[in-house]
Amino acid sequence: MEERIARFIAALRASGVRVSIAESQDAWYAIGYMGVIDRDAFRLSLRSTLVKDADSIPVFEELFPQFFGTNTPPLIDPQADLTPEQQQMLQQAIQQLTQDLQQLLEWLLSGRGPTEQDLEELGEQSGLDQSTSLSPYEAKRQAQRMQELLGWDKLDELLEMLWEMLAAQGMDPNAIEQLKEQVGENRDRLEQQLNEFAGQKIRDNAVEEYQRRKPMNDLMQRPFSSLSPNEMDQLREQVRRLAARLRSRAALRQKRGKQGRLDAKATLRANLRYAGVPFEMHYKERRLKPKVVCILDISTSMRPVAEFFLRLLHELQDQVRKTRSFAFIDHLEDVTPDLFSQHIDQAVYVVLTKLPSGYYNTDLGYSLKQFESDFLDTVDSRTTVIVLGDGRNNYNDPGLDSFSRISRRARKLIWMNPEYPAQWGTGDSDMLAYAPLCSETYQVRNLAQLADAIDRILG
Repeated sequence: MEERIARFIAALRASGVRVSIAESQDAWYAIGYMGVIDRDAFRLSLRSTLVKDADSIPVFEELFPQFFGTNTPPLIDPQADLTPEQQQMLQQAIQQLTQDLQQLLEWLLSGRGPTEQDLEELGEQSGLDQSTSLSPYEAKRQAQRMQELLGWDKLDELLEMLWEMLAAQGMDPNAIEQLKEQVGENRDRLEQQLNEFAGQKIRDNAVEEYQRRKPMNDLMQRPFSSLSPNEMDQLREQVRRLAARLRSRAALRQKRGKQGRLDAKATLRANLRYAGVPFEMHYKERRLKPKVVCILDISTSMRPVAEFFLRLLHELQDQVRKTRSFAFIDHLEDVTPDLFSQHIDQAVYVVLTKLPSGYYNTDLGYSLKQFESDFLDTVDSRTTVIVLGDGRNNYNDPGLDSFSRISRRARKLIWMNPEYPAQWGTGDSDMLAYAPLCSETYQVRNLAQLADAIDRILG
């Protein structure tokens, strides 16, 4: 029972119900006090301690019977009331019938239902082990497949043959009628047992899948600065799948917004030939793919963040009209050719090592002035400028005038900073001076925050 309760709590979490460790502990205390004999009291004990909002109650009520049953009584023994001679007749009749359905008939006619091992083997044969769908119809569909393997569709015909054989052997018609009733009841109970087993097995599979995904989800929430080399490798493998999800969401937004807004002036001009009554609607073209200019801090502390930003941006190039990328430490370099002339792994390595790192040599202010002087023509009213950096400038001139002119020229200026906002303005941080000139600022301390920020930009 303890293991089943633990699996039930894991299934709630896998289904989206928020259950904390403290709430799980409260549930164990409540069960210890209320017991498990009274099923309703047991159910209410779990619900009152594990469910914290009304939206989660339907999920709880759906899962509870799949883990703790629905008070289905065990199969009855139809042979209990038969005489030894009648039992012998029944066994002889069963042996004469097809071997394909012998297992099913034995369960229905002996009162000994399938064991846990029988159900596991049957589920494995039906492919139940591979099912993780939480659809309410999936358990029923899988149970039907298990019934097909048992030969359920031939059962009615086989039972009729059995009753005829027993009658031909001279069994009392009342005994045969009683057998029919008990076998019919066993059949309903066995069907319900298969449904419950399929539902519970699917939930267990979903929990296992959730547990497999959970370490990666936790890793995406970890700060870049705390990741080991092995964990960095795991996240690099995750970037492609993460980018695929972002690409799908961006493509869906573009499909929904493709038509654009009604252009009233163009509509009226086009319909002058209809005496001003509009027959042809004209819409303003919507440019949903942004034109992006990136200015990246690749100093030692920023390199893990810059690497994953570059990887995501590279995977999402089809969602951007045009990209120019610049990297800086103590001066600015155009790294666009490096990113598009070779494989992403080699490109990232080249970009991150293009400027030699030093000891406290970051100079963002000088880099901004250099950008204004040499590359300002890359920014226009359709350009989104993204600055990725911690805003720390080693007490150098922050170059706010240049930054302000870049901001006014761009459609948007977005800053991504891995530091907490509470750290802005401390020490050599000039972030509090830059932030008011930005359209938006995002904290990108981990891969989940970085992906969310890029998703918002594409939106």
